[in-house]
Amino acid sequence: MKFSAPRGTKDILPEEAAAWRRLEEVFVRQCYLYGFREIRLPIFEEAELYSRSTGEETEIVTKQMYLFTDRGGRNLALRPEGTPGVVRAYLQSGLANQGGVWRLFYFGPFFRYERPQAGRFRQFHQAGVEFFGAASPQADVEVIALAMDFLKALGLEGAKLRINSTGCKACKPAYQEALRKALAPVVDKLCEWCQERYKGNTLRILDEKRPDCRRYFGDLPSILDHLCEGCREHFDGLRSQLNLLKISYEADSGIVRGLDYYTRTVFEINQPGIGAQDALVGGGRYDNMVEEFGGKPTPAVGWAAGIERILAATEAKREMAAKAEPVIYIASAGDDVAGSAGLVQELRSAGLPVVNDPLGRSLSTQMKDAARQGCRWVVLIGDDEIATGTVTLRDMESGEQQRVKREELAQKLKQLAEQKSP
Repeated sequence: MKFSAPRGTKDILPEEAAAWRRLEEVFVRQCYLYGFREIRLPIFEEAELYSRSTGEETEIVTKQMYLFTDRGGRNLALRPEGTPGVVRAYLQSGLANQGGVWRLFYFGPFFRYERPQAGRFRQFHQAGVEFFGAASPQADVEVIALAMDFLKALGLEGAKLRINSTGCKACKPAYQEALRKALAPVVDKLCEWCQERYKGNTLRILDEKRPDCRRYFGDLPSILDHLCEGCREHFDGLRSQLNLLKISYEADSGIVRGLDYYTRTVFEINQPGIGAQDALVGGGRYDNMVEEFGGKPTPAVGWAAGIERILAATEAKREMAAKAEPVIYIASAGDDVAGSAGLVQELRSAGLPVVNDPLGRSLSTQMKDAARQGCRWVVLIGDDEIATGTVTLRDMESGEQQRVKREELAQKLKQLAEQKSP
């Protein structure tokens, strides 16, 4: 019987995994530069965690969550997003009781049952950040700047930032009523899902992307014209500080994000030219969630980035090195297998990535094997080299060879690796 990966999932094979590792390293480095600290979360949580935070009528909860009941009768869900789990951990662990601000980041797989397409999987991966304890626009700008720097570090210079405000409990109801009034004449022509949104959180209807529905929207009222004084000041402060940091943006009242918990700032970062699924980063402020989960009122803001989409964008731009650290191949041309094995261990102990031939094949076959594996350098060791305490070092790109004293080999290889690094 043959098995295949489940629909909507994919294997990440060695060559591609090197690009994943590189991306994760860049992300972690950027988070540390901004003072964020890592948090690792369970892959499954209580299902109610998401229905309560994300919204019982959202598509994620009603159609996309992977739900199951464990042997103890508990209703659980594979995590469809990261923010609710981080908030739960923030409260359960007591971080919330320590006061001050908390900057946290995470990286890992998430799960949604939706139709697979380019840039969209049922098991997908996200990198995300959450910033607790600061209500000022400065916190919003800090997480946005982190996202922009992350993409820039990957070579994505053309990313476009779009911002909006979804208001707060004081001004959202009036805007939702204005939106319902404007959509009332055409609501019967919209899809079933838009009609459900219309009855519930009408604001989420603006997140509809299908042209068959959007053509009926017409000139809908802008939420930016319905903000209360506090939300308007916050949005003006956001724009002012983005301008101060020279971060280009577009104010777009159509950006609402498809989650019920957002308040005030919401934003998306898109990469033109990579297809329909071009939103790489999305996030915003969620000042009510901590309190709704039983904590003290705590302002918070964050974002999540789609790793598969970012990798597709970097591949399209051809600006991200996807190769792993060059591996060194030890090729044995003599009968002293122990001598070859000892050299492998010496170099590994020095922190160098090394492989050798475990099959006792001919030297020519070993050289072909080194080329197949993409090894940059081959260290040849035979009877003559063992007798003289040297090795022959071959550069597989240039074909040049040189004799090197065995005790100097590790340092020589490190110097060569530094010279060849980008």
